[in-house]
Amino acid sequence: MSIEGVWDLTIATPVGRIKPVVELRREGAQFTGIAHGTGEEVPLRDVVVDGDRITWNQAVTKPLRLNLTFAVTVEDDTLTGTSKAGRLPASKVTGRRRPGS
Repeated sequence: MSIEGVWDLTIATPVGRIKPVVELRREGAQFTGIAHGTGEEVPLRDVVVDGDRITWNQAVTKPLRLNLTFAVTVEDDTLTGTSKAGRLPASKVTGRRRPGS
């Protein structure tokens, strides 16, 4: 199953819903990505694909300065999982792949 594409995410955080866009792509044997949202663009780090499960880390500065860890499962053009920031509770993540991406 391919995880590549442009994904519209919704993250239900304690400070409200955040709707970033994540681009995932394969470069050789590895996966890379970029997250866009809240006025910034940040690279995804440590992207690991294990079957239909994807994990990655990223840092954000808006609305707060946080290091986030994502763990999601992809099924066709949808994904579900969590995002965790340090000791804060995990936030629910949902997403849809943009058609044709």
